[in-house]
Order: sequence, then structure tokens, then C-alpha cells
Amino acid sequence: MDFRLLGPFEARQDDRPVEFGSRRQERCILGVLLLDPGRLVSTDRLIELLWHGQPPASARGAVHTYIGRLRASLAPHRVRITTRGEGYLVEPDGHRIDVEEFSRLVHQASGTADPAERVRLLDEALGLWRGPLLADTADDELRGRLGRPIEELRLTGVELRAEARLALGHQVRVISELTPMVTRYPTRERLVASLMTALYRAGRQAEALQLYRTTRRTLVAELGVEPGMRLREVHRRILRADHRLDRPDLPVYEVRVRGESLPWSVGGHPALEFCNTFAGWGHEPPLPGAEWLRGYPTLAVWAGHVGLIDDVAVRRLLDLARRSPGEAAAALDEARALRTRLYACLTDPEDRSAFDAIARAAEAAAKVMVLRREPDGRGRWWPDLSAGLRLPVHAAAWSAAALLADPRRLTVRACPDERCGWLFLDESGLRRWCSLATCGRSAGQAPCSA
Repeated sequence: MDFRLLGPFEARQDDRPVEFGSRRQERCILGVLLLDPGRLVSTDRLIELLWHGQPPASARGAVHTYIGRLRASLAPHRVRITTRGEGYLVEPDGHRIDVEEFSRLVHQASGTADPAERVRLLDEALGLWRGPLLADTADDELRGRLGRPIEELRLTGVELRAEARLALGHQVRVISELTPMVTRYPTRERLVASLMTALYRAGRQAEALQLYRTTRRTLVAELGVEPGMRLREVHRRILRADHRLDRPDLPVYEVRVRGESLPWSVGGHPALEFCNTFAGWGHEPPLPGAEWLRGYPTLAVWAGHVGLIDDVAVRRLLDLARRSPGEAAAALDEARALRTRLYACLTDPEDRSAFDAIARAAEAAAKVMVLRREPDGRGRWWPDLSAGLRLPVHAAAWSAAALLADPRRLTVRACPDERCGWLFLDESGLRRWCSLATCGRSAGQAPCSA
């Protein structure tokens, strides 16, 4: 069975439409269950969604009746609704659901390096979008509650596709696609940055600068914030006619070191930047593009970029990784696991197991640290090359231990937006949002003072 929820509710079998549910509420319940097949949705949850927290006395019986009718109409098509405890679920059973397919394609595209393949995958994903979630079934309030994560993923897909098209030199196509999107989402800075870049490459510099001024006024008026670092950087490069804006293979907002893409530095300490090599810590499932440490070379280059290891070590590690890819992959997995433990330790001081894990990693790192004399006469601890491919892991663990022993550890804050979650030092006690300022903070929240 083929279920389509991205737009008006549709069910098709062998490409023929099938009608389910004589009442809108029945189709709505089926749509809610299909959003997460195989996962239990409680009766209380269904009641709360259908009646927005103000159910009639007969609500529970009505839900039971709706489920019974749906079962009767779904049974001939081998679609099963199972009762478990105080709730219901749709058994997956191989049914195709466009929301699942859409999510899979966007996430697959985010991990694809080839821009042409990324565009192909995102074209396929965005082609599934026929309109707002359950457009003819859910009311505006319910759609807003259920569809927000899916709408966010759609916008992410549009952003990723625009950036891939820019990498292919298709700025005219980007202009035609993003102009109406930016009008609808004027505070979406990533969209604006791509459109400004496309306009500049198309010889429309004045329009690009005007778009920046308009966006800045909107951000200040509606959110009380200045444009974030990414948008300011695009603006600065346009003003300077920076040649990098004309390179279709280089996203203008990335930090590029030795051919690797690294995240912006916003934390103020290497251990925090280690955690910030992952974005959207509070978002489940992970957002497309959230992982910056995509391969071992990125880990090695990042460690050198933030000063945890020197250039000699970076060159040695890149060479070792080419010769021993299996060991490099294992070291990368270890680094990611250490990063997760460190993030837990820094965001939850009561997490003793996370602290103990960092302590053990730091003790192991101490065995390979050597004190070297710097040119100014000071001594500095560096991880020895004898650590091999695990050297960046030891360096990160050593830095993490130093932060945990530093009084500034008490000023570590996490950006509260689930699409961000990056860590930063807040010694002033006034900041709530990291200085990246691209996480889409909603109106009415305290402005970022970074």
C-alpha cells in the first residue's frame, strides 16, 4: 500500500486510489499513526490531538469507534492497526509512506559529497511534496503541531539543494527557486546567503546587497538580532568582490582547511569546539549535515586547526590514515564516542558516568603527552607521535580534562535551539544563544548578546 501524507491524504494500491475512512477524524487518526509506523500512539495522545485538549466526554469511545471502522476498511488491503496497552500502532508490513521516503532521501543527500548526485536525490525528495502535511485532513493547529519537523526538513532540503546547485554553477536556477522561498521565510539566513551568492555570481551585486539590508532590518525588527556570522561573511565578501564567491565548488560559509570543511569556531575553548563538530545535539533524528567529522582526515585537520596538535602531526596522521583506513575509521569512531560523553558531561554536571569516561580517556592521554619548549621559552604539553592514529583522540581528551578542571567550566552554556545545541562560554552570565546566531530563535526570546 502506498500512503501519501505530504499534501492531501491519499492511499493507493497498484497505482489505484483507495478510499479509507468515511469521516475526516478517521483519516486524521490514520495519518497520525502512519507518521511513525510501528510506534505506539496512546489513546490520550490521539484524543489530545483531535480535540486540541478540549475533548467531549465521549472522546475515548469515539476513538475506539474510529479505529474499528478503519480496521474494517483496511483489512482487505493487509494494513493492520494493532492495539497495545492504552494505544494503537500501524504495523509497518512493507507499506510505502511518502514521509518516510522523503526523510530517507534528504538524509541520504546530506551525506553525499557529489553535488550532482545530491541534487538528484533532493529533486526526488522534494518532488514528493504535494502541499502541507495532511492538507485536507488536519486543521491548521494540528498540522502545525505534527508538521513542524517535516517542514523543517523540507527547508533543509531546499537549502542543501541550493548549495549543491551553486557548487555546479547553476546560479540562475538558484535565483528562480529561492526568490519566492526567501519572500516566505525572510529570516531563514541560510536561504538568504545562498540567494545573495547566486545574485552576485549572476552580476546582480546591487540586488544582493539590497537583500542583505532588507534581511537585516527584518531580523532586527522581528527577532531583535543582527545577521549571523554566515550571512555577514557573504555580505563582506560581496562588498570586497572576494574571488572566493565566484568559485562554484566552495560554499562561502565554510571554513576550509587542507581541503576539509570545518565548523565555525564559537565555543571559546578547544574542548567546546570538539563538541561543536556536531550540530543539533537535541534533535532526534539527527539533522542532515549535522556531522562535521565525516572522515578521519577531517578529525586530524580539525585538531590542528584548533591548536591541539601541530602541523607535523597533521601531515603524519593524513599519511597514516591513507595507509591504514581501518585503523583510521576505528579512531574516528572513538573520537565521536568521546565527544558524546564530553557533551553529556558539560551539559549535565550530575552525569557521573560521563565524567568518569572523560577521566579515563584523559588518564590514557596523559601517558602519551610530552612537554616541549615553545619559541618564547614556555613549556606546552603535546601528544607524542607515537600515539599513531589515536593521537587526535588523546589530544581532545587532554583538552576536555583541562576544561573540566578550569573554573570557566561553570560558565559553559548550550544554545537551547534543538537545531543548534552548540556549547559556548558565558562568563558574562548574559548570553543564551551561541554566537553562530543561525539557529532561528523565535520572536519573544531574549536577544543574543554575542
